[in-house]
Amino acid sequence: MHSYSPRDGHGLAHDPLNSIVAPRPIGWVSTVAQDGTRNLAPYSFFNLLNYRPPIVGFSSTGHKDSVTNAESTGEFVWNLATRALAEPMNETSASVGPEVDEFALAGLTPEASALVRPPRVAESPVAFECRVTRIQELTDVDERGVGAWLVLGEVVQVHIDDSLLVDGVFDTLAADPLLRGGGPADYFTISQESRLRMTRPDAR
Repeated sequence: MHSYSPRDGHGLAHDPLNSIVAPRPIGWVSTVAQDGTRNLAPYSFFNLLNYRPPIVGFSSTGHKDSVTNAESTGEFVWNLATRALAEPMNETSASVGPEVDEFALAGLTPEASALVRPPRVAESPVAFECRVTRIQELTDVDERGVGAWLVLGEVVQVHIDDSLLVDGVFDTLAADPLLRGGGPADYFTISQESRLRMTRPDAR
């Protein structure tokens, strides 16, 4: 059993934490700066955190453009990263200046949102328009800032491609979501063979 204290280092070739907590949905977040410059970036720390109201959140290591823009405008859009969009999604992870429009950089089409200013990715089959509910720096147990910012947002509008709705149920498998794994470059997808269905004991 390999045991270690994260504060003392893991002693391995690569930090295992993001390989253990995996695969994870990708927070492909679009925002706009105050001057109207579009920004699009993927975050590997992202998830749905509440049903009613629906709240999603992503964490940014460093106060990056997405955080700055969400802070100044109070809005962002989450776009579903799919296997078909893997390459352009990866292009938007490039370290570029705030003046660069990642939609243009990755050859993606910005589509106007219904309720918020940031555009959604037209090529993505699902998008959540969000209004910021909280932004705060994460802290350690000694309440010291760790240089990572958590951005939470209420989903105020949902867009789903009709082809992914089967008898009123979202077809996750057909959406073919791209999921972040561990290591410096691992991603995963899902398959029919990996499907496992279980019913909660109190719902039987």
